[in-house]
Amino acid sequence: MAALGWLTPRRRSATARSVLAGEASAEAARKSSKEDEQKNQKDSTDGAGAEPEFPVQGDDKAAAFFDLDNTVMQGAALFHFGRGLYKRKFFETRDLARFAWQQAYFRLAGHEDPEHMQDAQDSALSIVKGHRVAELRSIGEEIYDEYLADRIWPGTRALAQAHLDAGQKVWLVTAAPIEIARVIARRLGLTGALGTVAESVDGVYTGKLVGELLHGPAKAEAVRALAAAESLDLTRCAAYSDSHNDIPMLSLVGHPYAINPDAKLRKHARKLDWRLRDYRTGRKAARVGIPAAAGVGAVAGGTAAAIALSRRKR
Repeated sequence: MAALGWLTPRRRSATARSVLAGEASAEAARKSSKEDEQKNQKDSTDGAGAEPEFPVQGDDKAAAFFDLDNTVMQGAALFHFGRGLYKRKFFETRDLARFAWQQAYFRLAGHEDPEHMQDAQDSALSIVKGHRVAELRSIGEEIYDEYLADRIWPGTRALAQAHLDAGQKVWLVTAAPIEIARVIARRLGLTGALGTVAESVDGVYTGKLVGELLHGPAKAEAVRALAAAESLDLTRCAAYSDSHNDIPMLSLVGHPYAINPDAKLRKHARKLDWRLRDYRTGRKAARVGIPAAAGVGAVAGGTAAAIALSRRKR
C-alpha cells in the first residue's frame, strides 16, 4: 500500500501500525464512498432554526469527522454487533456473563476502556475468521435495524446534517469494523466511514487486522490520510467526539467539538475553549457555531445492552 502524504505535521507521535491502520481505513473509505453515495437517502432532522454561521456553506475544502460510540449513538456499536452475531449462533453462551458488565460499564462511565476494546477486538477477530466479507455486510444491515437505529443521538445527527446541508462531506471515524461502520454511515445519509480494517483474502476474513484497531492515534492518522487524499484543509474541518482517547483526532482540525464528553475530555476542552455539547442530560454548553436544530436532539439513555462479543462457536 502506497503511503499517502500529509497536509499537516503530526502533533502526537504514532506507531507504524497506527499509520498503517489509518491509511488502510482511509483507502477503504474512499473506495466505498461513491458506491454508498448512490444508496444514501437523507433522513429529515427534528426541529428547525436559523441558518448557522458554521459550517460555512459551500466550503469544499472542509469536512466533518464524527466518532461513533457515545457521540453519534448511545453505547458501543461493537457490542451491539456482537449481540446480533450471538442471536445468529456465531458463538456460545458460556462467556456471556463475563462480557455482560462491559456494555453496562460503557453506558455508565461514558468512555472507552482500552482493556475492553482489546478484548472486543480479539473476540471479534476470532468470530469472523473464515466468514465471508459479504456475509458480515448483510448481517450488519440487519443488526442496524435491530439494535442501532433507535440508539442514534438526534442532536448529533442534526450536527452532521448541518454539514451535509452546507455541501460538505461527513465521515464516521470509529474503531468498529469498517463493514458495520459503512452501514451506519449510509443509513444516516453520511458520506462514508473510517473504521477498523480486518484482513481478507478472496473475500474471506483471515482473523488478522491491517495495522491495528482504529483507536486513539490511529483515528488521527486515518483522518490525516483521508484529508490528504481529498485535498481538504484540516484547519477548516470539524471533528466531534466524546472521548479523551480522540484528542489526537480533535487536535488535527480547526473546529473540535466535545460531544457527551468524558471527564478528561471535558477538562481538556474547557482548557482549550473547545465547543461542548451534552445530549445525555439535555444540558447545553458553549453554543458558538452550533445549529439550533441540534438542541432538539437531547434524549435520555436507554437500557444497557447485556451481551458482548465472545468466542466463535466451535
